[in-house]
Amino acid sequence: MISPYKMEQLLQSKPNFSIDDALKRGWELYKETPILLSLFFFIYIGIAAASSYWLEDFSFIISILISPALMAGFYLVANKISRGETIAFEDFFTGFNFWFPVVVVNLVSGILTGLGILALILPGIYLGVAYAFCLPFVLFAGTEFWTSMELSRKLITKIWWRFFAFLLLLVVINMVGLLFLGIGLLVSGPVSLLAVYAAFEDLAGSYLADDDQKVNLPHEPEP
Repeated sequence: MISPYKMEQLLQSKPNFSIDDALKRGWELYKETPILLSLFFFIYIGIAAASSYWLEDFSFIISILISPALMAGFYLVANKISRGETIAFEDFFTGFNFWFPVVVVNLVSGILTGLGILALILPGIYLGVAYAFCLPFVLFAGTEFWTSMELSRKLITKIWWRFFAFLLLLVVINMVGLLFLGIGLLVSGPVSLLAVYAAFEDLAGSYLADDDQKVNLPHEPEP
């Protein structure tokens, strides 16, 4: 778990975020194991599509209870690739080891973002961007949901407009991927998520790392 001293250092830092570097790093990570990454992303969106079709009004159950753990597994794999470790397909499902904390942080941040959108729209957009690192902080800093949300919000707020432009660019990239019969999305989707992980590693990784590692192994969140 991140120490209070490191947490304070992180929040006092002046982040220098490069959109270009995050995208390049995301692509580099993707090239390490493209087939597994695209296959998992296909399964991820396939589960979402199937739940919408078969469960209809109850598809939100999947998005609340299953999707966060799958996304956590993707970030854990990204971490292993970044550390130069060999991955296996079952590694994508290790996010279920953190099921409760990732479900809680995803649910609470989603509710607050939704309330912000219902209120005045702009607060919701602000929170939607600012909470982008909630899940990585739960996994790699070991902090509970509210601390993770606040770390994410306070860190990203310092570069909010640039990070908003980064996420907007990722949306455009994935829309282009959809134009190629949806097949391009199997590349653009994983690369986009890896770029978000790369941004997290760039901005927060040095405060969570051992001397010879970019980001520590996952932590159990604090109670």
